[in-house]
Amino acid sequence: MSGVHQPSISGFLSDRVDLSDEMLDRLLSCMGYRLEVVRRPVRPHLTRSVERSWQLHRQLSTHLTGETLTKWRPTILSNLKRLQGSVQGQPHTRNLDRWRELVRNGDVSGLRRMMTGLDDDSIEMREVSPLGGLLPQDERSQALGLVG
Repeated sequence: MSGVHQPSISGFLSDRVDLSDEMLDRLLSCMGYRLEVVRRPVRPHLTRSVERSWQLHRQLSTHLTGETLTKWRPTILSNLKRLQGSVQGQPHTRNLDRWRELVRNGDVSGLRRMMTGLDDDSIEMREVSPLGGLLPQDERSQALGLVG
């Protein structure tokens, strides 16, 4: 009735698929409802480890430009090589390839999204981040709240 295919609905109900607002609105309309999207900032609940990683990457992102990426490239590639030898399983090996591609393409905005994002994909990417050793120690301490 809604035009949304049954496999999409099943995937949504089992939390495997995200429906677009348009698809969800079509489903709700068939049941006599409409979709109302309320936009408001929500602070996500992060583990200590995930929050620390985000804080460090966020601080490092303030330095990220095309020029700094060029300077950082040898360190990043060395870190990727080291990580490649010690990381196994998905999604980690795939994410290392994604980091490599972002660096190879000089994709500053894509890198910045991975460094500062709070979505599951960005968090997983940072679990195998090749950006270690780039943030000066004083900024590292400040980002982690270790100095006043």
